[in-house]
Amino acid sequence: MKKTILFFVAFYCSTVFTAFAPAPEEGMFPISEIIKIDLAKAGLKISTNDLYNPNGTSLIDALVNIGGCSGSFVSADGLIITNHHCVFDAVANASSPDNDFLTNGFKADKRELEIEAKGLTVRITESYEDVSAKVLGVVANIVDPAERIKLIQEKSNQLAREEEAKTPGIRAEVSEMFIGRTYVLFRYKTIQDVRLVYVPQREIGEFGGETDNWVWPRHTGDFAFARAYVAPNGNSVPYSKANVPYKPKKHLKVNANGVKEEDFVFILGYPGITYRHRPAAYIKYEENYRLPYISELYDYQNKQLEIVGKANKSTELLLSTRIKRNANVLKNFRGKLKGLNAISLVQQKQKEEDELQKFIDSDNNLKTKYSSLLKDMNEVYAEINADAPRDLWLAEIYRSSTLLSIANAVNIYLAGLENSTNKEAFTQLNGKTFYERSIAPLYANLVLEADKCLLNKMLSDATLLDNANKIDAVEYLYARKKGSAEGYINSFTQNELKNSILINQKAVEDFFLQNSIQTILFDYDQVINFSKRINDQLASIKLIKDARDGKLNKLLGEYVSVKEQFKKSSFIPDANRTLRLTYGYVRGYEPVDGTYSKPFTGIKGIIEKGRLNNPDYTYPKKIKELYDQGDFGRFANKDMQDVPVCLLYNMDTTGGNSGSPVMNARGELIGVNFDRAYEATINDYAWNESYSRSIGVDIRYILWVAQKIDKADFILKELGVE
Repeated sequence: MKKTILFFVAFYCSTVFTAFAPAPEEGMFPISEIIKIDLAKAGLKISTNDLYNPNGTSLIDALVNIGGCSGSFVSADGLIITNHHCVFDAVANASSPDNDFLTNGFKADKRELEIEAKGLTVRITESYEDVSAKVLGVVANIVDPAERIKLIQEKSNQLAREEEAKTPGIRAEVSEMFIGRTYVLFRYKTIQDVRLVYVPQREIGEFGGETDNWVWPRHTGDFAFARAYVAPNGNSVPYSKANVPYKPKKHLKVNANGVKEEDFVFILGYPGITYRHRPAAYIKYEENYRLPYISELYDYQNKQLEIVGKANKSTELLLSTRIKRNANVLKNFRGKLKGLNAISLVQQKQKEEDELQKFIDSDNNLKTKYSSLLKDMNEVYAEINADAPRDLWLAEIYRSSTLLSIANAVNIYLAGLENSTNKEAFTQLNGKTFYERSIAPLYANLVLEADKCLLNKMLSDATLLDNANKIDAVEYLYARKKGSAEGYINSFTQNELKNSILINQKAVEDFFLQNSIQTILFDYDQVINFSKRINDQLASIKLIKDARDGKLNKLLGEYVSVKEQFKKSSFIPDANRTLRLTYGYVRGYEPVDGTYSKPFTGIKGIIEKGRLNNPDYTYPKKIKELYDQGDFGRFANKDMQDVPVCLLYNMDTTGGNSGSPVMNARGELIGVNFDRAYEATINDYAWNESYSRSIGVDIRYILWVAQKIDKADFILKELGVE
């Protein structure tokens, strides 16, 4: 399908565009923005048409979203490079005590040895189109905030479904670029069959562990290779031995010579969510409620999960992905809290908003339109803050308990069955598919002992909430048991969980696969009923939350509009998991006064850290043997007399950029992005060249490990590195 540039035209018709681009190196630019940036002046040696060509093939055709991370095709046979941590779950799922690929690594030097990466899919951006007029047209005369947000969502979903109906095999989504202002329809090709090809051993792929997570200097070989497969006719289908490697329109060329300090570099990828255009009141919510609550909860959870995981190797593997994800989030959130406090971002934004209000008041036209804008926004956020303890608990309860998640899935199905006019037809159509897609995968991750202790914590926390934030399901337990809080919590987590029918997976499976319409099996189950009460409360507050979201949808759109007039500049929309470009330079920084961090690390640093008697710093003995011998092959940096392991650059990245290809001025692959420095964890809220640094694994280390440590010369051959 031909790519369209309608977004480019419509986007700038809806903003106050000026003749100059945003500050160099700062910004996660939508692909439509690329032609507006003077990349040649910045250092790019290829044309912008080579980056993005709406009428042909370009570098963006080599980019993929893989399992929520970024990645890129690096061969004509669908080979993908991404991060080790992006395939971590798939590797853990493929592992067993007898074949522990997570610890020992995995390589398939023949195609038939490649194994299914369960849970991973690949998504490729095919094209996009601005649909702001269509979406906003349905709410032009709508006053009710809840109705506004409902109609926007319905219209967005309608446009996506209509697009999918036009083009079989395409998935479509409408993404909100600027809240309440611009909406873009993206078309994606999704590949369902993804296989593991080469993953280094954990001591390389996760070297430094949580000690080094979000920290520079870094020595982590955070890379992995997978392959996309399709049916022989090119259609996307689930895993099958009959499938063949996908032939991408474009794949990246690897430059085994790497880069040097101050070289121009850029990234294409799928960054997650940023909040740079949110007001001071939102940042207060993050700083006072969400960030501390989640970081403390996940810290507690991980301590309990690690204890439970010591039971046996299978349990440890089962819990490993969850522990890793939790640890990543909690350290990131604590970094954000530290950064927000260090730069006093709330105070900065409040001062800016005070000036903005003066600007509004100084112009009668603006005053007529925006005089109460900031006041109205702050009132909505005050309501959100008041409900934050309850809402955060409700947002985390199903993430905390796998068994409750199963109960929730069962309740969703039962609600559909109850509302159906023909129950037999409903079960025939939905039963088996629903079980296989929504319930069986949850059972694969169920560790009952972990559920008991984590649920105990959540219930205990609920008893501490004030009357305005009470959890109805927990209050019901207390009323039913008529005892102490500790007593009814222990009774539920020890007895009700153990006695739940949901513990019997076979019985649940039989209900779905036999297309039963007799629900008595579930009617008196206390875990299922607990989930129902949670859902009843979520439904009861949904209208209130929808009204708030509807108000903010309009207010935040107006907030950005008037700020653009105030600043006399156009803004780059916040990241929203759509394809973006960021560019900058390989560059060190000064994280604290008097301490300069160089932009490269080497194998020498691995060995130095290995002397610190920290289990996170264990590494394969072969690395030291080769280092002592000076056996660096063609991948040594002459100035360092070492192989560069990781590199640092001042590009603007966030979550979702993990696995993004780091490219040189000629668009050649020289590294894979995987992290930020601790000071840059606040990139979601603010970016500054002085402290915002991102981290990638150097291509030279990837190739050296593949060739010298793992004897994976087949990878080098496919990459065209001789």
